[in-house]
Amino acid sequence: MSRRITIYDVAARAGVSISTVSLAMNSPTRVSQAMRTRVYEAADALGFEPKTEAVARARRGVGRIGVLAPFSSYPSFYARLNGVFAAARDHPTEIVLFDHRWVGAASPLLSSLPRSGGRLDGLIVMGVPMEQAVADRLRESPMAIVLVEGRHDHFDSVRIDNVAGGRLAADHLVERGYESFGFVGEAQRSHRYRSPSEKRLQGFRERLEELGKLLHPQNIALIDLHADPDTSTHGVMPRLLRPPAALFAHSDTLAARVLREIRSRGIRVPHDLGLMGFDDSELATSLDLTSIRQPLHESGKAAVELLLDRLRNPDAPEREISLKLQLTPRLTTATHS
Repeated sequence: MSRRITIYDVAARAGVSISTVSLAMNSPTRVSQAMRTRVYEAADALGFEPKTEAVARARRGVGRIGVLAPFSSYPSFYARLNGVFAAARDHPTEIVLFDHRWVGAASPLLSSLPRSGGRLDGLIVMGVPMEQAVADRLRESPMAIVLVEGRHDHFDSVRIDNVAGGRLAADHLVERGYESFGFVGEAQRSHRYRSPSEKRLQGFRERLEELGKLLHPQNIALIDLHADPDTSTHGVMPRLLRPPAALFAHSDTLAARVLREIRSRGIRVPHDLGLMGFDDSELATSLDLTSIRQPLHESGKAAVELLLDRLRNPDAPEREISLKLQLTPRLTTATHS
C-alpha cells in the first residue's frame, strides 16, 4: 500500500516551509502568486490530497456550495446572492461565501480552491475572470463549477448581453429626443478582462453611430468606483467638455453619484440633462431613475440550478443561460423637447 502524501512532502518538493504550504492552501492571499504556483505545482505532481477532502466525501449527502463574488464592492452581487439562497432553500445544501473585492481582477483564492476547497461540492464564480491556468486546475478538481457574468468553454455559465444593454440605452435616449450623449463608467482595472462597463460603452457607442449620432470621446468619463464616494465623481461634468443632453451611467450606483454631483452644480434632471443607469435596483426606484433591468435575482437562482444539475449529471454537455434585459423608463429621462 502506497504511503499517503503529506504536507511535508509538498514542502520538500517545492523547497519551502510547511507553513508556506499551509498558507498557500488555506490563506492564499497571504502568499505571492509565484509562491502559490510553486506550491500548487508540487502538490499536483505528488498527487497531494488535503485531509479535508475525506471529510467532504463523508458529507456529500448535505452538500456545500461556495459562492465567490465581489460582494463588498458591488451591491448588485447581493441581489444575485439572494437568488442563490432562494434556489438552495429547498435542497440540503450549505452556502459558503468568499469575498473578492474587484470585478475583473484575478482571484488568488480561486487559484487555490482545487486544493484548499476540498470541502466544497460546487462553486459559483461571479464577476471574476477565469484565467486558463486556473480553469485547467478547476477542471481536474471534483468540484462542479458555474460562472455568472463570465464564460469558459468547459464550464456552465449564466450571463447577460452587456453590449445589447448599451444598445438598448442608446435606442431609449434617441427615442426620447436627445441629440447629444455622454457615458460615465468604471475604469478598466485589467486589460486581461473586458468589464461590463466596457461592453456597455461599446454597445452604446455602436448603436448611436447606427442612428446617426455621435458619442464624442471627451463625453466619456471612466472613474474609479472604489474611491471615496464623496469625491469619485467630482468634476465629471467639467471633464465632459460639451455637456451632453443625456448621460448613460453603467450602473445605478454610479448614476446616483453622478446625480448628486450634477445637482450640486445647479443642473436640473431631466430639464437640463437626461440620466439613466443600469441594474434597475431599489436605488433606481427610489430616485425615479430610468434604468435597464438585468435579472440579478434570477441569475443567482439559475446558477444554483445549473450547479445542482451538474452535480447530478457530471458528464452532461456544458450549458449557457442568457437572461434578457428590460428597459424601465422613469422621470430622469422624461421626453426631451
